[in-house]
Amino acid sequence: MGGVDYLIIVFFFGLATAIIGKSKGSSFFVWFLVGAVLPILGLFAVIFYRREKDEPERLCPRCTKPLKLYVQVCPRCGEDLYLPDPAAVRHPGVR
Repeated sequence: MGGVDYLIIVFFFGLATAIIGKSKGSSFFVWFLVGAVLPILGLFAVIFYRREKDEPERLCPRCTKPLKLYVQVCPRCGEDLYLPDPAAVRHPGVR
C-alpha cells in the first residue's frame, strides 16, 4: 500500500508544480515531470522561477535589436551596452 500512497503524493506534487509553471507561461508537461521526479525541490524551483518575458527591455543603439536589460553586449553587432535612459526602457509585464 505504501507504493500507491507515494504515487498519489508524487502525482499531486507534479500537478501543483505544473499548474504554477503554466501560470508563469511555461510548459505544463515539463513542469509536471520536474514536480513528479523531484517533488519538493521541483515545487520550490517553480515558485522561484522568473518569467523571462516580463524582464525589462531596451533597443541596441547600433542595430536596434530588442534586448533584455541585463544583456551587456549585443549578440548581433557586438556593441557594448550601458544603462539606458529610464524612458528608453520597455516593461513588457507592466500594462
